[in-house]
Amino acid sequence: MIAVEPAAFQANERQAVALRTIAVAVAVESDAAEWDRFVDATPAATGYHSWAWRDVVANAFGHECVYLIARADDHVAGVLPLVFINSAIFGRSLTSLPFLNYGGVVADSAELADALLARAADVARERRCGHVELRHIDRQFPRLPCKQHKVTMKLRLESGMWERLDRKVRNQIRKAQKSELTSEIGGANLLDEFYAVFARNMRDLGTPVYAKRLFAEVLRAFPERARIHVVRLKGAAIAGGVTFTTAGTTEVPWASSVREYNSLCPNHLLYWSVIEAAAARGDAMLDFGRSTPNEGTYKFKEQWGAEPVPLHWEYWLASGETLPDTSPKNPKYRLMIALWKRLPVSIATFVGPSIVRAIP
Repeated sequence: MIAVEPAAFQANERQAVALRTIAVAVAVESDAAEWDRFVDATPAATGYHSWAWRDVVANAFGHECVYLIARADDHVAGVLPLVFINSAIFGRSLTSLPFLNYGGVVADSAELADALLARAADVARERRCGHVELRHIDRQFPRLPCKQHKVTMKLRLESGMWERLDRKVRNQIRKAQKSELTSEIGGANLLDEFYAVFARNMRDLGTPVYAKRLFAEVLRAFPERARIHVVRLKGAAIAGGVTFTTAGTTEVPWASSVREYNSLCPNHLLYWSVIEAAAARGDAMLDFGRSTPNEGTYKFKEQWGAEPVPLHWEYWLASGETLPDTSPKNPKYRLMIALWKRLPVSIATFVGPSIVRAIP
């Protein structure tokens, strides 16, 4: 037996990687099973890397999905889901993934990650895109420009969650219960109630609302992983949220409440319902979703004991382009937001989906 020194072994390993035959292609429907096997077996992948999200986005928004798949010696070893958005207002872009919290490159080596990024840049040039946005949790491409304007808030779920909660949070949950608020968990049967609350809240925030079809597609694509939680007062829905479960983590990507009932703490009962359901399934983590540090939703999630995890949105930029800014804080959208808040909910709900589909 011949002993190999660590340095020599690492050099040999790098050489072996370099000798692999790497091919990156646009994935087609027949690649779906291989794609999902790779995603399910790769810890760095998120629930949004599942192939089914391709159909959700295409069906709900009508955008072209360009899913890149990398093979090394004919085995899937990397994926990059991209969505092409062509907007008269915001320009052309490729995003991984728009409308969702996470996305980006998942690959088993830096070499494959670079190959996927290079192919994404080629696709962007072909479509005359100003940028490629990669919504990574961890930094993957230090040479690329990066935004760190968002965090996700995560709470570890353990036995005795009630006792672990801050006393103020427990009191607010009790207040909701004493105010005769009730909660229910379901699927498509609760969609109309959730959407009515969600659409109203988006109008109040001055933000165009997604079409109801988005949530219908999510429930259709993930019947075992997506649920709706609704909180009611005297039979009327006043808060609601959608949860999505992946590998022992329950996430709350969408949640809203009717502001005039905030004094009754419906949001606290909503999230306690989510925590109870996740704990009953044996989930280990609750992901409250992304927030801007130190703002209202961040502070709400923090009081539950959730801890911030920095997110890294990395960008390939076309020549001469700068980092995009579609944030509501952008001064050029201030008037539009103020006007939107004054629209009747029915009009905002009717018009909103045609606008928000262009805002990743």
